[in-house]
Amino acid sequence: MRVKKAPRKFHFLGICGTAMGAVAVALQEREFTVTGSDENVYPPMSTFLQEKGIAPLEGYRAENIPADADVVVIGNAMKRGNPEVEAVLNRRLLYLSLPEVLRNFFLRGRHNLVVTGTHGKTTTTALLAWIMEKAGRKPGYLIGGIPTNFGEGARLNDSKYFVIEGDEYDSAFFDKRSKFVHYLPELVIVNNIEFDHADIFNNLDEIKLSFRRLLNIVPQNGMVVVNGDDPNAVEVAKDCLAQMV
Repeated sequence: MRVKKAPRKFHFLGICGTAMGAVAVALQEREFTVTGSDENVYPPMSTFLQEKGIAPLEGYRAENIPADADVVVIGNAMKRGNPEVEAVLNRRLLYLSLPEVLRNFFLRGRHNLVVTGTHGKTTTTALLAWIMEKAGRKPGYLIGGIPTNFGEGARLNDSKYFVIEGDEYDSAFFDKRSKFVHYLPELVIVNNIEFDHADIFNNLDEIKLSFRRLLNIVPQNGMVVVNGDDPNAVEVAKDCLAQMV
């Protein structure tokens, strides 16, 4: 779809998800107008959103989407048949997945450090963000949990560094690529690779392919850090053109 003007008004489907809510608030703080809805609206996320000036709507209805919405952000759990999804399609509105919003509004132009792997992503992401914090870099970060040293799972600031947990799960019902391929990686850490997410991957080879697609977009002057004790991780990284560690 051709975008005629810079978007200013966002509507989120599934706004009470941890990452969705954090990104919605970050956009609001950048003076975008943000609305959103969710099936289940309750504390602590509902309180967090309301304190930041966003009143989430409970339940999905076509009329929840403002007439002047520029972009609809569709959460990973949304499926065809959802009243708001159908309204987005019927009205030919511009829609994006959350990973696409992160790429276009927060990650572009930064040094992005993407932590991946079947196990240990959250812990490793939190450790890396904390190391950079103590080194005075004040990174932005998005972690799939709430580390006690930071007290929050996301910080979407204006630092030139961004540490993000790279999930191999799919991006949205309309984009079955892994989320991490959207994250414009400069550095990728691969902890390990095993068969997981049997609801979207048929076998280990399909998971390996997703990791190869990620490593294929790391620039030559970027870096890939691989767990040398994990044969699957070593295998998928063997043809990567970036510096290997």
